[in-house]
Order: sequence, then structure tokens, then C-alpha cells
Amino acid sequence: MNLSNLQKILRDESQYRLKQAYQAVFKNCVKSWDEATIFPKDLRKKLKKECPIEINARLEESVDGKAVKAAIIFDDGVIVETVLMRQADERNTLCLSSQAGCPLGCGFCATGKKGFRRDLTTDEIITQALFFSRYLHEKGERISNVVFMGMGEPFLNYDAVLSAIRIINDKDFFNVGARKISISTCGIVEGIKKLANEPLQVNLAISLHAPNDKLRGQLMPIDKKYPIKKVLEATSDYIKKTGRRVMIEYLMLKNTNDSIEDARALSNLLKKELRRLFFVNIIPY
Repeated sequence: MNLSNLQKILRDESQYRLKQAYQAVFKNCVKSWDEATIFPKDLRKKLKKECPIEINARLEESVDGKAVKAAIIFDDGVIVETVLMRQADERNTLCLSSQAGCPLGCGFCATGKKGFRRDLTTDEIITQALFFSRYLHEKGERISNVVFMGMGEPFLNYDAVLSAIRIINDKDFFNVGARKISISTCGIVEGIKKLANEPLQVNLAISLHAPNDKLRGQLMPIDKKYPIKKVLEATSDYIKKTGRRVMIEYLMLKNTNDSIEDARALSNLLKKELRRLFFVNIIPY
């Protein structure tokens, strides 16, 4: 799905045609321009050729149906995974990828072991959301929450991620409230600082996973560039500037970071460095 190309194709048409196109794709969730019968046949043919909206993907559902994973295949052969989590309270949370692979090499992460291919474009991020928007539309449901916690580090592809968030938030596209959109970072300090200045009330999550640099450095090589103190200083400034609560993500690794001593150290660390407006999300590995 190439939004800028769609705008170019419809530039010489009546102004309402672009709005109709957005309505067809993002509200009616058509999978092909052939379904957009509101357009003349010739225009549908042109759109189909110059701005195809078919999505090449493989789908896999969990046994209980609560998680649905899609492997989306882009034109250059790059494959990116995105996951839909269907909660009991009728929330449909979509986990989006921001990069094909990841350059950070965290020891517990399968994506990091595969290495880094490239950043995703805004359109490629939106394609992931569009795929599951269609999936849910057939069930009479819609995406309610979005988290950037898939493949890649969102703040290493900052501009494309923020551009995608604006589209996801836009009432003419996915209409997901800003407060229901979250960005997870391993602690890219520059990204945390930039987000604090954005006029968007999105949520910030920090992947900490250890209460000290020695242990975190063993798990996350990025700790050498962005040690815990620097990350939490930027996070504290973010909290002061935005007044928004931050989620601290802590992955529980058996016999690695899950001792009582680790818990006490984490508690003392966060109380000292952040003091307020944070909560810890304990994630079983």
C-alpha cells in the first residue's frame, strides 16, 4: 500500500475521490480495488495496476485463538512478523514491527539472532495494521490498541514510526486513540528525548530487564552505549515534561535476573531514579 502514490494517481480526479479511496481501504477494508465499485471501472483498473492493495502474507493462529501471527512478505522478499493479541476484555492489541530484523542483538531475542536487514517504510508499517484491520473487519471487530514491540527498535526508525502513528491515530484511517498506542524502546536516549517533545499522547515503555549494568550488559549489548543511569535519566525527564506514566518492561529469565535480590535492587533503583509515574510489567519468558 503506497499512500503517496495513491494521492498522485487521484490528483487529477475530483477531490472527493481520495476520501472515497481512504474510506474503501481503511473503513470498508476492501482487499482489492475490484471491490471498490464506487469507482468507475477504468479508474479501478488504473488503481489496481499503479497502487495495488493486495497483501502477501502467511497466517498462523494459536490453538486458543488468542494470538494470531502474520508473516508479511514485501516486494523485495523481506519478511516481517506482526501479531494480533485478542484479550478477554474485547481488546484487540496489534503488535507492530518497525524494522526487518534488528541490529541490537539482545541475547534473549530471536529477531536479534537473525540480524538486521533494513528499516521499514511508513507504508510497510501501515501494511501490517491494514492486514489485521481486514482480518478483524470480517469478524465485525476493529483494532483497539497498538504496540510497537515487534521486530526492530522503533527509535532507530523514528521518523517512519511517528509517521505511521499519526496515520493509525487519524480518524480517517484506523482511528486508534493516541493513549492506546505504545512505543517500546531498549533505551535509545535520543528517541526518548524526541518523543517527549511530540504533541502526541502515546505511551512509552522501557525495556530494562536487569537492575544493574553488569547483568544488563550481558543480556543487551546496547547497555554499553546507553547504560541504565542514562536511560533512566532520560526517562525521568520524559515523565517530568509530559506528566505521562512510563512502563518498565522486565523479562523474567530463570536463574538469571529473577532472584529476590534482583527484585529488591530493581525496586530501589526505580524509586531512586524515577520516583513517580511508572509501573513494572513482569513478562514471563
